[in-house]
Amino acid sequence: METDPLVETAREALADAYVPYSEYRVGAALRTADGTVYTGCNLENANYSNSLHAEEVAIAEAVKNGHESFERIAVSSGVRDGVTPCGMCRQTLAEFADDDLVVVCDEGGGETSEYTLGELLPNTISEQTLADADPGTGTNAE
Repeated sequence: METDPLVETAREALADAYVPYSEYRVGAALRTADGTVYTGCNLENANYSNSLHAEEVAIAEAVKNGHESFERIAVSSGVRDGVTPCGMCRQTLAEFADDDLVVVCDEGGGETSEYTLGELLPNTISEQTLADADPGTGTNAE
C-alpha cells in the first residue's frame, strides 16, 4: 500500500523532535488551503507542561508565514501507534479550520486512520461561542 505523501512528510519531521524525557517522537505535516506544507515536531521540556506539540509547531509556522486556512494535517509517532492530536491541539486547529479539516493518523505499515476535526472535537469553543455567551455568567445567553 502506498503511503500518503503528507504522512511521509510527518514521518520525516520525527527526526527533529527533542524528546530527552519520554523518547516519544511526534511529527506533523500541515497542508494549507493553497497547498503549502508546514511541518512540526514535539519539543519537550523537563516540566512537561511547557512542552510543545508537533501540531502546535506546524500551526505556528504556518500562521507565522501568513496562512490561516488549513486543509489537511497528518500526524505520526515514532512507534506508529495511530496518535491523534490531543484536545489542546484540536482546539488550536479549530481556530483556523472548519469541522471538515481532514486529520490523518499514521497507524504504521502503510495504514492510516482518517477523521474530520469535527469528529475529533464536537461542540468546539469558537468565536461564535464566545459571542453567544452571557458576559455576566459566562454561559450561553439563551
